[in-house]
Amino acid sequence: MAHPKRKTSKSRRDKRRSHHRLNEIQLAECKNCGALHRYHHICMECGYYRGRQVLDVTK
Repeated sequence: MAHPKRKTSKSRRDKRRSHHRLNEIQLAECKNCGALHRYHHICMECGYYRGRQVLDVTK
């Protein structure tokens, strides 16, 4: 099993972890109804994706 020769400093440890953050979800506006939805996903309000209806959503 690996055993560290020296203690890793807080600075070095935190620099390594700088990329472990959560990113914000990118949202796009639906061209059909104007609701916000995730990029490359179906709009759950109207069921449209890229200008055509792919999901039957009854309100």
